[in-house]
Amino acid sequence: MTVTLVLVIAMAVLFSCGVYLLLERSLTRMLLGFLLLGNALNLLLLVMSGAAGDPPIGKSSEGIADPLPQAFALTAIVITFAVSAFLLALIHRSWKLSRADEVEVDEADVAIGRERDEDADDDTSDDDPETTTDAEQEATR
Repeated sequence: MTVTLVLVIAMAVLFSCGVYLLLERSLTRMLLGFLLLGNALNLLLLVMSGAAGDPPIGKSSEGIADPLPQAFALTAIVITFAVSAFLLALIHRSWKLSRADEVEVDEADVAIGRERDEDADDDTSDDDPETTTDAEQEATR
């Protein structure tokens, strides 16, 4: 196995574990999942940047490495840090207010989702196969 294949496998494992943790109800696990996704993104940028060992500025045109992946990696690190700090503040605030780490089911959101599903079912169960515009429906009334 080459180094690139090891990095790709590590990146895939980090992405899958990160997505799995993001789907949990625990806020701490969501934070850990986001951190894993950030590290997987940095590995993706490292794999996509090309051959290792080339200096950013070389003496010939063949020796110059592309600085864009390095800039993307630094930007990804800063964004991951900022969002992680924000999520950590939200987790701390939630812990202080309710002493709970899990996201609760909001009954109002569930009710809105049920209404939206019922409206979608009513719209698709029309007997008229041809669709009419609002102006045509007003003219027939």
